[in-house]
Amino acid sequence: MKSIVISGIFVAFCFQANAQNTILKDTINISRAEAETIFLKNNLKLLSEKLNIDQAEAQVVQAKLWPNPTLEVSEINLWSNAYSEQLPPISGNWGKTSQVGVSLEQMIQTAGKRKKMIAMEKVGMEMAHEYFKDFLRVLKVEFRSNLTDLQYVQQKQDIYKKQLSSMQKLLKAYENQSKQGNISRSEFIRLKASELEFLKEIGDLQKENNQLQKELKTLMNLPSSSHLKIINDKFVPELSKLNFINLADLTSSALENRPDVKVSILEEKYNERKYKYELAQHTPDVTFGINYDRGGNIMNDFVGIGFSMDLPFFNKNQGNIKSAKFDIEKSKYAKTEKYNEAQNEVIKAFEDVLIAKKMYENTNEEYEKDLDTLLESYFKNFAQRNTSMLEYLDFVEAYLQNKTIILDSKKELNEHFEELQFVIGKEL
Repeated sequence: MKSIVISGIFVAFCFQANAQNTILKDTINISRAEAETIFLKNNLKLLSEKLNIDQAEAQVVQAKLWPNPTLEVSEINLWSNAYSEQLPPISGNWGKTSQVGVSLEQMIQTAGKRKKMIAMEKVGMEMAHEYFKDFLRVLKVEFRSNLTDLQYVQQKQDIYKKQLSSMQKLLKAYENQSKQGNISRSEFIRLKASELEFLKEIGDLQKENNQLQKELKTLMNLPSSSHLKIINDKFVPELSKLNFINLADLTSSALENRPDVKVSILEEKYNERKYKYELAQHTPDVTFGINYDRGGNIMNDFVGIGFSMDLPFFNKNQGNIKSAKFDIEKSKYAKTEKYNEAQNEVIKAFEDVLIAKKMYENTNEEYEKDLDTLLESYFKNFAQRNTSMLEYLDFVEAYLQNKTIILDSKKELNEHFEELQFVIGKEL
């Protein structure tokens, strides 16, 4: 028995020390909307992912550029011998025995390769935009889920701290009465045991709080000394938003708005343009050139033109053309699968949110107020010795269970509502 009391003192000391450490931090009282604004502005992953769009736009710019011409200067002799022919000097008296060759070449892409490459990269740019939207969609639902969890934990902590405060008031009175011999020591120990249970639950909740603080501060790019306190607003979504929606509209919205669905469509489009580009590769490019030769030909100053091209006897790009054709087929299967996946996710999320809504409506605010009023009544009657300890503690346990159920119903409704918004690809 003595060891239980000592353990209780130790747990209470740890809890108080932890509370003091929390106070030393920079507490930020913030609403969900304000937190999300900071997240969207400061999240480092989002800032990094957004650079992929800039890279895709740069690839479009690159595809529009013409190939560079090639300049070649050759056949320069640095000395002469007895057999060197005399030529008109290049400058002044210099260059009578100097030879030089200069050529300039320009490759011309045939079969519209450049336009086809630009078309491919433009689709790639569209895909980069949709990839970013999908990344934002996933990260946002993770952030909102952490917000909901933190709000849930903080509200549950408040419930247990309130009960702990009431319990500690009773304990102080019972300890005095026990010392005076007015009540048995066993009653005091029973209350002390309940206090320990509250302290342990609050300690476990604080650990969850710490973990969520870490996740949210990382997502919001806040200083490590910050401590978030979520204002209790919009923990439960507006139920009116759910009264005017139907499954057909939600499914249609998912196919129109979800970035991952759009990406599957763009991938098919990209592969179709890639196939056209590979077909164009079958036609060889032509390189035109002009060259000048001084002293190395039948004329002292020779100027000539010419062209060169590959002869597609062996390599007609057959393998790449065939591979690109298979990519089109694969992307069609992937698109159909994504369509099916999106529709099934909408049905599941819609049914889940209706179940959560029904559960929440059964735990209305009036019932919660009745619980609080009844608890105060039990507390007063127990303090006045009109209610036995067993009855009081049984009600406190039932009270905490019901308050937890009410909190759980709010949390689940919030989570399923966010999941529904996630799978349809837009805010309701």
